[in-house]
Amino acid sequence: MNGGDEGDVTEAPAGPPPPLDWKFSQVFGERAAGEEVQEVDIISAIEFDKTGDHLVTGDRGGRVVLFERTDTKENVGNRKDLEKTDYPTNRHPEFRYKTEFQSHEPEFDYLKSLEIEEKINKIKWCQTSNGALFLLSTNDKTIKFWKVQEKKVKKVANMNMDTSKVAGKSNTAISSVSSSSNSYLANGGYKDKSTASLSNDFKFPPGGIPSLRLPVVTSYETNLVARCRRVYAHAHDYHINSISNNSDGETFISADDLRINLWNLAISNQSFNIVDVKPANMEDLTEVITCAEFHPTSCSTLAYSSSKGSIRLIDLRQSALCDKHSKLFEEREAPGSRSFFTEIIASISDIKFGRDGRYILSRDYMTLKLWDINMDSGPVSTFQVHEHLRPKLCDLYENDSIFDKFECCLSGDSQRVATGSYSNLFRMFGCGPGNTEATTLEASKNPMRIQVQTPSRPSRSLSSSITRAVRRGGGETPVVDANGNSFDFTTKLLHLAWHPSENSIACAAANSLYMYYA
Repeated sequence: MNGGDEGDVTEAPAGPPPPLDWKFSQVFGERAAGEEVQEVDIISAIEFDKTGDHLVTGDRGGRVVLFERTDTKENVGNRKDLEKTDYPTNRHPEFRYKTEFQSHEPEFDYLKSLEIEEKINKIKWCQTSNGALFLLSTNDKTIKFWKVQEKKVKKVANMNMDTSKVAGKSNTAISSVSSSSNSYLANGGYKDKSTASLSNDFKFPPGGIPSLRLPVVTSYETNLVARCRRVYAHAHDYHINSISNNSDGETFISADDLRINLWNLAISNQSFNIVDVKPANMEDLTEVITCAEFHPTSCSTLAYSSSKGSIRLIDLRQSALCDKHSKLFEEREAPGSRSFFTEIIASISDIKFGRDGRYILSRDYMTLKLWDINMDSGPVSTFQVHEHLRPKLCDLYENDSIFDKFECCLSGDSQRVATGSYSNLFRMFGCGPGNTEATTLEASKNPMRIQVQTPSRPSRSLSSSITRAVRRGGGETPVVDANGNSFDFTTKLLHLAWHPSENSIACAAANSLYMYYA
């Protein structure tokens, strides 16, 4: 018996997972070389639903486009074949165009003499019901609740007789009925002669008409219909920057620069103001709200970020107006590092909760930061994204690129993070223990085209100090990558989304939607 030895055997700690090998999956709306992109076609929002079987995009023209996954339906197979396979089936993720509809139209606020553009700022999926899809979409001022459902349209046979088998009799009857003259009586009455005309002109053949039949339903046509169920308007004085639905399935929040409102999905004419950072004197304004997000599982917890680089966690159970936060996450400024651009590049453009709600990922202009909600002393990890652009901040300020708002996303297991950059590039980092994965991909059919032969380690720190990224050739020419490719600040990848349960990413480059898998 080896029972005594079992206690001495200890498993070696599992190392970090190997880097993912990303491959091109498909592209929608690919433009030809030299083709000019229309402003209204540029994608401005992208979101997977909770199952990952549906994907939605919104554009600057106010349109919402839905895609649905097809490979999970086609490659299911029967149960016996699936039981024989002793390995997981790696299906190639494939989506197809489902439908599109016009969500918002351009408007004009006559009281403020302000044009309200139709651009979709955010889209969020809501809980499905009875096979219908529900989602929220918003522009700068108005939020709309949409229901997308398949409707079956019945088609009925037009004629109840086969005219080819009955020689002109039915046509004669119909024409005699329609052309029959009515003799009008006093007080508007008339004598109907249609019955007499029919009996005189139409003769039934001996034995009846064998081809006579009743109208029947010949086929069902399935049409996707999008209906706007509710409109939530006139609640924001400033532009809406984010919406987030609650895990309770009944409420959602909308945030602008100075306020966060709480809505009930069933009530469109009333909302509750839960956060208000507007000072009595606007000259005293020092920071604005940049993004707000509900906790994925706790319906009373939400987080919002500010232009000063801080994240506040609030609990709706504490008070009706959540002016006081329960936790504050911010990184202390390194001594002597302050400059004219410090506050601009510290502004957080996007925050995302991990799927389990333990971590918050934030994106500012220079970095990605991963925060543990149980540790407010500083970020768990910091990933340098634009450190190579620090010497060019003055130029970026002049052309307004420094104000670009890049989004971020986490993988379903919270082991990897991703965000966009310039030249249609996007970067992915491993954030698990000991994971030094750092991958740069291009939004094209050949995503590995710009890969560095000897990739540098991701710049990560557990302290509050900012560590410069070590790059080959990045010191002298900050706007040139390691392969000598110059960065194009006019092509930027702002929006991307990670599949909730698989290593699959969808990203938007101008009007094109690219999808990759690993």
